[in-house]
Amino acid sequence: MLTDEWLVEFYAPWCPACKSLAPIWDDLSTWSDDLNIKTAKVDVTSSPGLSGRFFVTALPTIFHVINGEFRQYKGPRDMNSFMSFVEEKKWESLEQVSAWRNPNSIQMSLVSLFFKLSHFLKELNTMLLKEYGLPVWGSYTLFGIGTVLLGAIFGLILVCIIDCLFPPKSGQRQSFSEHKQKVRAEKVPEELRGDELVDEDEEKRTADVEGEFDDEEDENDDAEEKETSEGEKYSGSDDSDDEEPAATVDAPKVEQKEDKKPQPEPVADEKKEKTTTSPDVRKRKPRKAD
Repeated sequence: MLTDEWLVEFYAPWCPACKSLAPIWDDLSTWSDDLNIKTAKVDVTSSPGLSGRFFVTALPTIFHVINGEFRQYKGPRDMNSFMSFVEEKKWESLEQVSAWRNPNSIQMSLVSLFFKLSHFLKELNTMLLKEYGLPVWGSYTLFGIGTVLLGAIFGLILVCIIDCLFPPKSGQRQSFSEHKQKVRAEKVPEELRGDELVDEDEEKRTADVEGEFDDEEDENDDAEEKETSEGEKYSGSDDSDDEEPAATVDAPKVEQKEDKKPQPEPVADEKKEKTTTSPDVRKRKPRKAD
């Protein structure tokens, strides 16, 4: 068909329009020698691959072929129209079939395979219904299961081919826990990553211990003040000449002891206020000033 000049008809035995065109086409074949043209007709039911190459979607379909150039005939279907189309070379005014639909291309050869597959499945369905007596739903169930299995097998093969051609690097594979830790680390601001996170229970215990130490220091200071006041009383019972030196000696001691009394730290109060929150919440441990 790729050499010389051809007129090719695609038909089906069950097509009414094809049946009405059959005698005209047979008469045209008798004039093929005078017109220097070859005629042919293709049954799409017996040649699904060839009809797939021409991508026949309607019947009857007529193609004009000359030296590998394909054009679809869409004129009247009578004897005079066919003869004038060839003799007057009216086919030159028709646009050729596009490159992607050229029957001689690779992509259309693949399309022909799908046409063959559809024809095979149709015959298989007919065999299951007539010869084996399966119900319609049973035949469709078998086709559905087969489609799923074939899809899974082809998908597995495709994944194996991709892994062989493009093997993943070991560093690219991470477990779910590692990925989760990485995401958490990215969410934490950089200025807070070095701070310690402690439970409020632990912070509360620390505050209580510091409070006990402060109470003990206060008691010791109170005891020292009492001793100082008693010493001053006893010093008052001495001679009047000794009162002034005693006062001068004892006064700095009291001042020193009062100076030794530590001021209450505001940090402990802040910690006690923070301990009123729920114990399950984790927060940053406050830093003490120098």
